[in-house]
Amino acid sequence: MENLKNKLIQLLGENARYSYAQLADMTNSDETTVRATVKELEKDGVIVKYAAIVNTEVLSQSKVQALIEVKVAPQKLNGFDSYAEEIYSFKEVQSLYLMSGGFDLAVFVEGSNITDIAKFISERLSVIDGIMSVQTHFILKKYKIEGQITRPKEERERQLIQA
Repeated sequence: MENLKNKLIQLLGENARYSYAQLADMTNSDETTVRATVKELEKDGVIVKYAAIVNTEVLSQSKVQALIEVKVAPQKLNGFDSYAEEIYSFKEVQSLYLMSGGFDLAVFVEGSNITDIAKFISERLSVIDGIMSVQTHFILKKYKIEGQITRPKEERERQLIQA
């Protein structure tokens, strides 16, 4: 059963639009077993969400995205969890990770423009008690998103030849 779970996780990670019939065929299993296993993975919190990977750079109204490094003073009983709970409740926050290294939290945010992100940092994030410092990095260009290369294959294959 663990082999089936692992294979289904891999396949759904590659393409969440596979049907139960396709998944059953690819795992040499029956559709009923596959459906039950996927439902179990969802119930257990292994599969959290199904989503489309969107390259916002090609949209007519693209969003501004940034990575914010946050350094905090860990709280005695809650460590970093209480900070995380407060920060991930903001609508601008797309992802939040506890990190090792020079900062504690990596916060990925999205806004309509740079001003939105600046306001988020100055009015919401920086005022949280215990936040020691923030450093913001704006995402300028996306080459690969969640394992998917963003440029079309034919564009990647073209090479400039200089004489």
